[in-house]
Amino acid sequence: MGAISEDDLISRFFAPIAGSGALGLKDDAACLTPPPGQDLILTKDALVAGVHFFPDDPPEAIARKALRVNVSDLAAKGADPLGFLLALALPTGDEADWIERFAQGLGEDAARWGIPLLGGDTVKTPGPAMVSVTALGTAPMGRMVARTGVRAGDLIFVSGTIGDAALGLQARLAPQRFSGLPEEARAHLLARYLDPQPRLALAHALRAHASGGMDVSDGLVGDLTKMLKASGVSADIRLQDAPLSDAARHSVAMEAALFETAMTGGDDYELLVAVSPQKAAALQAAARAAGVPLTLIGEAVAGTGPPRFTGADGGQIVFARGSFSHF
Repeated sequence: MGAISEDDLISRFFAPIAGSGALGLKDDAACLTPPPGQDLILTKDALVAGVHFFPDDPPEAIARKALRVNVSDLAAKGADPLGFLLALALPTGDEADWIERFAQGLGEDAARWGIPLLGGDTVKTPGPAMVSVTALGTAPMGRMVARTGVRAGDLIFVSGTIGDAALGLQARLAPQRFSGLPEEARAHLLARYLDPQPRLALAHALRAHASGGMDVSDGLVGDLTKMLKASGVSADIRLQDAPLSDAARHSVAMEAALFETAMTGGDDYELLVAVSPQKAAALQAAARAAGVPLTLIGEAVAGTGPPRFTGADGGQIVFARGSFSHF
């Protein structure tokens, strides 16, 4: 299959996966009416080849990741998905086969997460491929879970396991460091990097019980620090309690320096949640009902200094770099 015009690309690959507000992708804009009594929640993430994914990653996996990192942001805000806009910039070349696989993966994930395509743009670029998604969600008016809502005394939880994706990236960049890792464990880390799993099942629980929340995209240490700073509080965090998968524990046992990678590397797309002690049990019960593990890792405290991270011996741990940063 050779090159394809933009009109044919839209009608063939993207119109079939568009939602009702997209008007068949035949207009320059979508038309959407928010449900009554709901706030619109908007978020945007861009993925660039060579930065957020490997250029030779499967197109369907790239599509899934681009959508899921935005769904993760909606989940952290306690929002229900409503729809998304897509911008796709591709280098000149024989791209029709690539786009067909990309659109298939995108459509399957849009259906899975209940977030239809509403519109977007496709362009050529002389540089690396880029995928940008703007996701829209809804939450009852005034009920969005903000990262500014953490209060001293709140308990700090994190969902799932931390560090798998960052270790998976390292396993691709420097496979020799993971040569002693069982193949099943290595496959787990690689899958966590390639296919993030947004915790949308927790969105309603956060909305009902959480004081504050955000997703972990740039590393547990750095993102927690951002959330606390935005809220004007600090925290005592027990890093020995940070949840690690068996694959991550095995990796750290082989090379102790990988613990810092796990805590600061990013791409987890788990949720950081602050909740008052009075609501903690209800949040944990809701998480169990949703099938999402939640782990208590510390408490928010008064003050404006950075959080204090401690290890199993009670000593403070200081990292050279708190999180991934583009700048």
